[in-house]
Amino acid sequence: MSEQLPHEKGFHVSWDQIHRDARALAWRLDKQGPDDGAWRAVVAITRGGMAPAMIVARELDIRCVDTISIKSYDWQEQAEAEVLKAPSAEVMGADGTGVLIVDDLVDTGKTLELVRGLYPKAHFATVYAKPQGRAMVDTYITEVSQDTWIFFPWDMALQYVRPYRGE
Repeated sequence: MSEQLPHEKGFHVSWDQIHRDARALAWRLDKQGPDDGAWRAVVAITRGGMAPAMIVARELDIRCVDTISIKSYDWQEQAEAEVLKAPSAEVMGADGTGVLIVDDLVDTGKTLELVRGLYPKAHFATVYAKPQGRAMVDTYITEVSQDTWIFFPWDMALQYVRPYRGE
């Protein structure tokens, strides 16, 4: 039996699907915040968490939105996670209490482990979760197998297209 390439066991997500799944994530998070059910802010883990975070913020009427930029992939290979840009200290407070941190996917959990170490009281939510990283997420919508490669709509054309400026 030969080893499969990432695209051979793929889960293709359309814009419509990510929109529906991110709305489902928002509904699951509604009234779950620590301040009478309200969340103080949404922080997107860039780049993949930006679209779901925007949808969650809209659905839950959260106006305070920030980002944390983490680089954990080099092309399709997972690398050591590093913070490129942190969210505002004013938004995060001392430990992230009342803040939703949103990403598209948790894979091995290394990205969320890094962010959780910085903001241990934040609530971590992803649209999709793989078994190896699932323990790092407080709320998610769909679990996929560890060996499935998720193709997000922002990565796709008729075929995969590398970003204009590289990775």
